[in-house]
Amino acid sequence: MSYALRRAGQAAIVLIAAFTATFILLQLLPGDAILIKYDNPELGLTPDQIESIRVAYGADSSWWEQYWVTLTGYAQGDFGYSTQYGTGVLQLIGEALPPTAALATLGFLLAAVIAFAIAFLSTLSPFAWLRQALQALPGVFVAVPVFWLGILLIQVFSFGLGWVPIVGADPVAGLILPVITLAVPISAPLAQILVRSIDDVQLQPFVTVVRAKGASPSWVLWRSVARNALLPTLTIAGVLFGEVVGGAVVTETVFGRPGIGRVTEQAVANQDIPVLQGIVVLAAFTFVVVNLVVDLLYPVLDPRLRSAKRGAPTPSTPALQEATA
Repeated sequence: MSYALRRAGQAAIVLIAAFTATFILLQLLPGDAILIKYDNPELGLTPDQIESIRVAYGADSSWWEQYWVTLTGYAQGDFGYSTQYGTGVLQLIGEALPPTAALATLGFLLAAVIAFAIAFLSTLSPFAWLRQALQALPGVFVAVPVFWLGILLIQVFSFGLGWVPIVGADPVAGLILPVITLAVPISAPLAQILVRSIDDVQLQPFVTVVRAKGASPSWVLWRSVARNALLPTLTIAGVLFGEVVGGAVVTETVFGRPGIGRVTEQAVANQDIPVLQGIVVLAAFTFVVVNLVVDLLYPVLDPRLRSAKRGAPTPSTPALQEATA
C-alpha cells in the first residue's frame, strides 16, 4: 500500500509539473486570443465591451493569479471556457475524445500484435535470412513519419486500389487506414525491446536447463522465455501509450477525422489557450495514469519484486522458474 501511495504521489507531482510548464509556455505565446476574436470591426464592439470580455475570462489578471485560478479550477474539475467558442473546455474535449480514444486503443493493440509477431517469428524462424529481415523491420518502421505513411496508404489503398474508401466510409472502414498508420511506427520500439529481451533471456542458465530436459524451441519460448522478456517490454509500452495519443492527433489531421486532433488544430490556429491547456493536461494525465498502472503491475507479474518488498530474500531466476513452472 505504501508503494502505491508513493507512486500516486509521484504521479501527482508529474501532473502539476506538466501543467506548470504548459501554462508558462502558452503564456509566452505572442498575441491575444480574445483580441483576435473580438477586436474585429465587423462585430462593432467598443473598447469597454472588449475589456469586459477580458475581465470575464480573467485575462486582465497577472500571470500568477491566472496560474492559481487555473490550477485550483483544474483540481476541482473546472477547465475553463474556450475563448473561440465560449463553450466549456471539458465539453469540447468530451465530445472529441471518444473517436480519438477508439483510434488510439486500436492502434496500440495492433502495434502490440505487430511487435509480438515480429519478435516471435524472428526467434522461431529456421532461416537466418528471414530472421535478419524480420529484425530489420522495426528499424524501417521507426524511421517512417506518421503523416507520410498516412498519405502513402491513402494513395495506394484508397485512390489506387480502391479497397478502403476515405470519403463517405462507414465507421469501421474509416478506421482501417488510420489504425495502421498509427500502429506501424509505435510497433517498432516495442518489437526492438522485445527481440532484445528474448535474446538476453535465452542466454540465461535456466533456459539451458529447460532445453537439456528436451523441451521444444516453441515450448521454451512460450513457457520460459516470454514471461521473463515481457517486463522490459511492459515498461516501454507504458511510455509509448502516451505517444499514441500524440500520434492519434497527427493521424486524425491527415485523414480529416473528428477528434482531439481537429480540436487541437483549431485551437492552435485561434490561439485558444484554455483548450490547448486542457488537451496537454489530458495527454499528460493519460501518460501518468498508464505508467502508474504499469508500475503497480510489476509486483503482480514478477514474484521477485513482491518478495523484495516484503524484505524476503529474492530468489534467483532459475529457482523462480522452477517454482513457477
